[in-house]
Amino acid sequence: MTELLKNCRLCPRQCGVDRLSGQAGRCHATGDTVRVARVAPHYWEEPCVSGERGSGAVFFGGCNLGCVYCQNSRISRSAAGREMTVSELSDSFRRLEADGVHNINLVTPTHYLPQICMAIDSAGVHLPYVYNTSGYELAQSLELLRGRVGVFLTDFKYADSRLADSLSSAPDYPRVATDALDKMVDIAGDARFDDDGIMQRGVIVRHLVLPGHSDDSMRVIEHLYDRYGDSIYISIMNQYTPMDGMAGELSRKVGEREYERVIDFAVGIGVENGFIQEGETADDSFIPSFDLE
Repeated sequence: MTELLKNCRLCPRQCGVDRLSGQAGRCHATGDTVRVARVAPHYWEEPCVSGERGSGAVFFGGCNLGCVYCQNSRISRSAAGREMTVSELSDSFRRLEADGVHNINLVTPTHYLPQICMAIDSAGVHLPYVYNTSGYELAQSLELLRGRVGVFLTDFKYADSRLADSLSSAPDYPRVATDALDKMVDIAGDARFDDDGIMQRGVIVRHLVLPGHSDDSMRVIEHLYDRYGDSIYISIMNQYTPMDGMAGELSRKVGEREYERVIDFAVGIGVENGFIQEGETADDSFIPSFDLE
């Protein structure tokens, strides 16, 4: 499967670089190993993912999207973290299972998809795998996850291609993310939960409300509900955290009124399967610490 890295076209960027010879595309990844910045139980996902025992999060270094406001920029803007072979990644999955987590949560995994598939095949873990992504995926690449991943925890960031271009240099994001989400729904099927309420199969779509862009947020939610109805769960988040260097509207947190406006809109059009956030979620303390050595 590593032959996919020789002329890498795993994601919509279509860089075409030979990662096996040391070239890096937009995601910063090179070689046939993976970079992992954190492996630990994680308690701040949606309740049906984190549960009481935590989600077994594996945070990968690098990212194929590169949003200007990324709260994990310490690892997303470089191939940060500890280098791991496929075998070592499999060992990490097994250690998380031994720790008693509810699932294996693959965070920002897109650019390591072949290695992840090989690690899943060899790990022998009897837990659901959660594919935790920005949503900027190719449907044909996601097909590799059929029979391997049952839960998709995906973003849908923008309805406006101009906003997607301005903040993520991805004007095709709305179209690409829709095609990818169609594939995720096809792979995962109807949502299923265990006796503890932990999702075993299904799709959760996250949307982060950005300050000053609640109109686009409402367009996203309307698009999601019109296309998928109650076959997906929609998670509307207010946790935007202004990072250093942000200017204009992005230099502030999301206001209570603008967030409530989006929630009211979702309820008004009939969204029932969803999650909202309450309290001070826009706080640096919710950004994980990473092992970058």
